[in-house]
Amino acid sequence: MNKAQFLTQFHHAKMIRHDADYPLKKPGRPAAVLLPIIEHKDQLTVLFTQRAKHLKHHGGQISFPGGKQETTDNNLLDTALRETTEEVGIPTNEVEVVGKLPIYHTITGFEVTPYIGFIHSTCKLILDENEVHSTFEVPLHFLMNQNNHFVHMANRKNNQHPVYFIPWKSHNIWGATAAFVRTLSNHLSE
Repeated sequence: MNKAQFLTQFHHAKMIRHDADYPLKKPGRPAAVLLPIIEHKDQLTVLFTQRAKHLKHHGGQISFPGGKQETTDNNLLDTALRETTEEVGIPTNEVEVVGKLPIYHTITGFEVTPYIGFIHSTCKLILDENEVHSTFEVPLHFLMNQNNHFVHMANRKNNQHPVYFIPWKSHNIWGATAAFVRTLSNHLSE
């Protein structure tokens, strides 16, 4: 799939179907992430970060650049772009935002809005080592193939909730990050 094919499939008029998220009892705290798609000449890949291992919350986990909305952010897109610049050094003007996915509620009490953005393969990453241990790329075609996705039902507070997993080489993409990928794959396949 190339960028033009992705955009044609992504911008269809159907509603985006997403899998179950965590049912919050009150409004969640707003947050946003960028799902960065890197445009190589022969394929599209998705950029993931591995969070710094010393972090108190989610240390070492695989994620997308992003975080909670700050009072200085004009909107959630600003949040996603600011966090992307802070975490991996990609300037806002080097991200071509093409849309967003539905809000996803996390067990940690956030309402996360994932934005989809293209970046060029020539963009140099500068990692904030306080937040990001490393980055890696996964081919988009691998991520969009739902045969590579796994769902585990977890019991939380006497209720069953899905936890999503996508193994890639030595990495295990799971939780909300895997759910964002699944939502995108649901959208592109319909």
